Amino acid sequence: MAELALQHVRIHGHEVGYRMGGSGPVLLLIHGIAGSSAAWKEVMPRLAKEYTVIAPDLLGHGESAKPMGDYSLGAVASGLRDLLGVLGVTRATVVGQSFGGGVAMQLAYQHPELCERLVLVNSGGLGREVSWMLRALTLPGAEYVMPLLFPRFVRPWGDATGRWLGDRGLRSARVSEMWRAYGSLTDSQNRSAFVRTMRGVVDPGGQTVSALDRLYLAAHLPTLIVWGDQDEIIPVDHAHAAHEAIPGSRLEIIEGAGHFPHVECPEEFLEALLEFLDATEPADVDPTALRALLLAHADG
Repeated sequence: MAELALQHVRIHGHEVGYRMGGSGPVLLLIHGIAGSSAAWKEVMPRLAKEYTVIAPDLLGHGESAKPMGDYSLGAVASGLRDLLGVLGVTRATVVGQSFGGGVAMQLAYQHPELCERLVLVNSGGLGREVSWMLRALTLPGAEYVMPLLFPRFVRPWGDATGRWLGDRGLRSARVSEMWRAYGSLTDSQNRSAFVRTMRGVVDPGGQTVSALDRLYLAAHLPTLIVWGDQDEIIPVDHAHAAHEAIPGSRLEIIEGAGHFPHVECPEEFLEALLEFLDATEPADVDPTALRALLLAHADG
């Protein structure tokens, strides 16, 4: 199956790009910060053989609009709820990588009725630690330095070099994905949205948003945690912490993979994801059970 084409829909007056294909139960694939729906191109065709696959460009990313406004996890999660509504989707297995993992957890928290399963891939929002580079980009005045760090003129050079290396079988999937993110930041609109998004979840000391205190609410939700053991952006320790915090969750560590296991090791990633989907039943949200969990933790 060929790469799924990018489509557009207008929501709240803003263009939203997304890729959609296949048939069957729905998988919602959420990319990371400075990424786009193209981050899933290695795995979408295979998944679309058995599932309806939806991979959006989040607002501020890819070919979606980049308005001034709210780029918080809650706002992005609400935007995905609205996209699913426009597409006529009532329930989905939610798969999120990096920042997209934080969005996936927020979507499951805000709108549990939409979420059948949760898959966290090298997810943000599970601990304070994050790479020094991302912390540095949240420093006051970083937006004024970024044009020097991400000059537009380097993008064609990098793209040409990447193609040259690829033609000779020397291209690294990890480096290619990092270059894709770097290249997106050579655009001034992308940089502005990136800074607003980043400052909502990271400060110079590390990640500022953590779901660890409420992950017990995911006890009803089949959950898979996938992580590359060579991740230099978010440490693999966060995967183990999330696994301990979510009763019944599954943990898959992919050896040799970094921050983008779905790009770097797509076959291993697909094996873990498809086995999880086959072995688990979609969650049936019970508001009474959720209330009971909240009450059980209300007094500490």
